[in-house]
Amino acid sequence: MKAIAPGKLILSGEHSVVYGRPAIAMAIDRSAQTIVGPTNSPLVSFDLDNLDYSESFTYRALNDLSKRVGDSYRQFLDGSLGIRDVLLKPVDLFQYAFIMVLDGLHEKFEHGLNVRMVSNIPMGCGMGSSAATVLSELRAVGHYFRVDFKPDWHYRYSLEAENLQHGRASGVDSYISLYGGCARFQEGEATRLPLPRWPMFLVQTGMPETSTGECVSHVENEFASSGIWDDFEGVTDELGQTIGGVELEGIQRAIRANHRLLVRIGVVPTAVQNFVSAVEADGGAAKICGAGAVGGNAGGIVLVVSETPPEAICKAYGYEIVTVRGEPLGARIVD
Repeated sequence: MKAIAPGKLILSGEHSVVYGRPAIAMAIDRSAQTIVGPTNSPLVSFDLDNLDYSESFTYRALNDLSKRVGDSYRQFLDGSLGIRDVLLKPVDLFQYAFIMVLDGLHEKFEHGLNVRMVSNIPMGCGMGSSAATVLSELRAVGHYFRVDFKPDWHYRYSLEAENLQHGRASGVDSYISLYGGCARFQEGEATRLPLPRWPMFLVQTGMPETSTGECVSHVENEFASSGIWDDFEGVTDELGQTIGGVELEGIQRAIRANHRLLVRIGVVPTAVQNFVSAVEADGGAAKICGAGAVGGNAGGIVLVVSETPPEAICKAYGYEIVTVRGEPLGARIVD
């Protein structure tokens, strides 16, 4: 059984969505796939192609890992453990999600399984890689056991897994990957929007040295009670009013304002700020599309809205540039 789920971009409202303010996000034509099949071994094997990882486990070992991760997350919630210490390895997240599915099904498998995951979504760069991978896994494993879960079940379980990685996930990654398309998201409620038709480009500035959870914790410590979230909401609403159009002036104005707010909360490294300034001087607009970073020089993915790709600027900074399109479809079974 094979399932696929798309990655995402936050067009406006990253960080502020954690504080009950709106965000606008869209699914993109990058995706994670999970393929589940039986094996002759009594073990469950996980093959993560992108991490060059392959290992097998007993059902009991996976249950023990699930309990350990759950205990660690509770320690994070009471302040005695950092979010980076909840998951010791990237694969822990997907093993935990696997056990969630079996517990939800009340299933005990009588033979081995192989769970193979592959993705063309850059990891750790704000494009929803973990949410997409978890959702593709939930869909594939559920379908393997011939159970058709309702969307709210997939959303709830995906969000539980996302919390282990990000601390207190807003839910926007899981929602967009589950349903596809574009939406305004606020406090767990989504309003569908048309997919943007702007000329957009993605620029890879490098994987951030700090995790999403660390960025979220930093912002919470410094700005949780700040009035800056009103400014974020105003920018997001401005963008939402123009999202279905092709006139760039208003769109770029909102993107630039969003970038300046992200700089104010300290999640845009200086090198990335300089890059964005160069893009603006050339007539474009740009902003980070994920949590950003609170240390180092890399900020993950930067969205550029411009009539032409900023090839010369990217070359000067040593950044990679790719085109991106919206994806209307969400997580689904493909085989």
